[in-house]
Amino acid sequence: MAVVGRIARPHGLRGQVLVKPETDFAEERFRVGAVLWTRSARGEEQLTISSARLQNGRPVIAFEGMAKIEEVERLAGLELRVPEDALRLLDPGQYYEHQLVGCIVEVVSGRPVGSVVKVEGGPGGSRLVVEGEQGEILIPFVVDICVHVDVHAKRIQINPPEGLLELNVTKRTTGTKRTTTRTNRTIRTT
Repeated sequence: MAVVGRIARPHGLRGQVLVKPETDFAEERFRVGAVLWTRSARGEEQLTISSARLQNGRPVIAFEGMAKIEEVERLAGLELRVPEDALRLLDPGQYYEHQLVGCIVEVVSGRPVGSVVKVEGGPGGSRLVVEGEQGEILIPFVVDICVHVDVHAKRIQINPPEGLLELNVTKRTTGTKRTTTRTNRTIRTT
């Protein structure tokens, strides 16, 4: 399942919720009749959208069978997901963030760099956050540097300019653990 949004909070008294979208296709993903899934202490739950509108670029939606604020309060903070096979096919050179997270990054010579733990930025300028032996490394996600991306094999080969990997190392602090969120925002190598 791919994360497409997160329920921020209830909105009004009639069972609507405000969603923080984590997709480039909010109107398509949060439309009446769309089916989404959540995971909570109750397990997986399927929700069907019964009403939808955008307010300041954020979806305000309601779910079938939930018409009161008391029925949706428990949903606050939950991720909204869809099956990966329900995602829109992208043009060559475009990727969903969740496809890049977990990829092993190596220099074209075969030297390992680390694995992608997060993608920062957006379509205008994205960078891979790579966790390596020396710490966190920031790598611009551009076609001149990320020369081969194979999301099926979970591998990215890079041809970094001299000094890039050393310049962008952030030392790891002892005892910290990075958590990742897999989203379905699209990223393009530019």
